[in-house]
Amino acid sequence: MGQHNDGMNLAAVRADVAVIDDLLRYIAECPVDLNDPNWMAEIRQAPPPLEEAGVAAEASAALDALLDAYETGGAPARAEVRDIFRAYPSFRWAAHLPVVWNSVGEFRRRLVHVSAMDQGADPRDELMTIWSLCNRARECAIDVEPVLREVANLSSDADLHGFGSMQMLIMRGLEVPDLG
Repeated sequence: MGQHNDGMNLAAVRADVAVIDDLLRYIAECPVDLNDPNWMAEIRQAPPPLEEAGVAAEASAALDALLDAYETGGAPARAEVRDIFRAYPSFRWAAHLPVVWNSVGEFRRRLVHVSAMDQGADPRDELMTIWSLCNRARECAIDVEPVLREVANLSSDADLHGFGSMQMLIMRGLEVPDLG
């Protein structure tokens, strides 16, 4: 792994993500038969996509490598990581950090993941995720503001969809919406 000064070989990680994305594409794009009365139950009973594709460990390793590069690399590494998430939507859709968390480090890591996906498929979904993460952090007595500022500094300032930049979306975590 250590061919570069930043300790990350993003070309190798990109190659891994490309393979994983390919294996996930069928699952991600598989049509759901909404006429089947059991469609919801079948989706709930299906294994997680990464397990179904047999790439859970590889995807987890690739996600960790991408987020490490995003956190510790410079602006070029962050731009490359954003590009990898953009180029491989099935990977972006399926690869996640564990759902359960309660520390400031885990909160930060999840915000870094949102930042690296750079608005994903829909910035409104990302904003809901940011609000949800911040609400959970507040429940864990985590001071969200310094973490938001730190991650906003890593985030893109490009407004991709007319909803504001990722920097702005991250800072909207200061809002406390009623998510019902």
